[in-house]
Amino acid sequence: MALLIYGANGYTGALIAERAARQGVAAILAGRNAAAVNGLAARLERPARVFGLEDPDATAEALRGVTVVLNCAGPFSRTAAPLVAACLRARAHYLDITGELEVIEALAARDGEARAAGITVLPAAGFDVVPSDCLAAEAKHRLPGATHLTLAFHAGTRLSRGTAITSIENMNGRGAVRRDGRITPVPSGWKTRTIDFGDGPRKAITIPWGDIASAYYTTGIPNIEVYVAVPATLRVGLRLMRWLGPALASTPLQRLLKDRVGRGSAGPDAGQRAGGACHLWAEARDEAGHTVELRLDTPEAYELTTWTALELAERAGRGELPVGFQTPARACGRQLVLDFPRVSLSAVDNR
Repeated sequence: MALLIYGANGYTGALIAERAARQGVAAILAGRNAAAVNGLAARLERPARVFGLEDPDATAEALRGVTVVLNCAGPFSRTAAPLVAACLRARAHYLDITGELEVIEALAARDGEARAAGITVLPAAGFDVVPSDCLAAEAKHRLPGATHLTLAFHAGTRLSRGTAITSIENMNGRGAVRRDGRITPVPSGWKTRTIDFGDGPRKAITIPWGDIASAYYTTGIPNIEVYVAVPATLRVGLRLMRWLGPALASTPLQRLLKDRVGRGSAGPDAGQRAGGACHLWAEARDEAGHTVELRLDTPEAYELTTWTALELAERAGRGELPVGFQTPARACGRQLVLDFPRVSLSAVDNR
């Protein structure tokens, strides 16, 4: 396998590149920042390729000899399309670690092209959305006639610089759910509900998360909502986005917010990643009123991403993933996430 990690010099990309080096996985480290990419490659004793994504021919040429591309360069709304186009030409499998709903939907629309090229296109190979996708598949397995699915998570970790910048670019005051199989716009912070992730009740609020796309393709459940547990101030902020979204989407204000993020640390440090944990919850319901409620506990989000993204990339390189557009659980089964350290699944008994 020739694995190319694009955006390897970013926060999450570097963590994945470091894990690949520790596990003896041969990987080419790539990105547009020559100094950063070459420096990381020298430290990890791995080959480097430096290229941007503006020229389709040059991008395809940069993938010569590559079997799998793992895209870690966000915002993926900018990088996914040109890299997938290059992968189709180079017949290289494409994976990324996005959680962006629109990106997952756009890649799902390229299923036919991917099948014709004989490649796998699998977005969201990290915390977004491997654990929640497996949880959705498990809920569907336990309640095959489910028509409604609610997913929620409590990450308990700070965002990386790249994730924060992506969040800023998506400040538009809009939310989304899936209704009767269709993605339906709703106001930002549309609903709030109380959820027990295993450590007592927490308030959670709806967000337009990638699972609104991925969980639908994995399970076929036509009605899906996704919630995140956050402090009261952030819940108020999400609701205010309904009116502030257009202003926050303005270029000058986005530039100011991005500059502030850029001056902060790259993301959680090693101690925070090692000691952190994430908690997920799912509820499936059918038309007769039967319900299944599940909890999933995992390591810290970025730590888990290094495991899942690298594992899926290796499986793609070995030819173990189906061709075409895929979601993690659809490609590898609902038990996928349970293969990783410190992951546990439990059913909630409400009797």
